[in-house]
Amino acid sequence: MDAMVIGQILLMIAIFYFLMIRPNQQRAKKEKAFEAALKIGDKIITKAGIHGKIAELSETTVIIETMAGKIKMEKSAISLEMSAKLAEKK
Repeated sequence: MDAMVIGQILLMIAIFYFLMIRPNQQRAKKEKAFEAALKIGDKIITKAGIHGKIAELSETTVIIETMAGKIKMEKSAISLEMSAKLAEKK
């Protein structure tokens, strides 16, 4: 009986890992690779929905050129999914 309970607990932990933790780790890895691959001139969309083109890059921030002017923001504020959709439309 005790072995069954331990087995069920281990099974629940494994299911939790593969359904919750692992996908989040993979998404974070993709976002880091995306941030590292950004270059000047890339057209992007931020998580707030701001469209623009990268004018300057630094270690953790970018300056985005929009129709309203230039905005400085963190690289992490750039949306991987929306920017990828924008690149597909080209």
